[in-house]
Amino acid sequence: MNTIKRFAGMVWILMGPAAIFYLIKTASEEITKKPVLDTKIQWIVFVIIFIPIAIGLMIFGWFALKGAYDRLPKSSADLED
Repeated sequence: MNTIKRFAGMVWILMGPAAIFYLIKTASEEITKKPVLDTKIQWIVFVIIFIPIAIGLMIFGWFALKGAYDRLPKSSADLED
């Protein structure tokens, strides 16, 4: 199971930049298709909201790749300070 988690971490790390690339590519295409202020504001908001989500996806993948999720607690009694 830990191997699957690490492989998924690698996939998430690669998905982050791909998502950012396609988001910006789509935004620029849509803005050039219909260059009115409403469209620009809409796509700028989308980009501003979803880039941090994609960065979080990469961070989550990094931790999974490094093995931070190899041993998960079964109950709150298993948590360490």
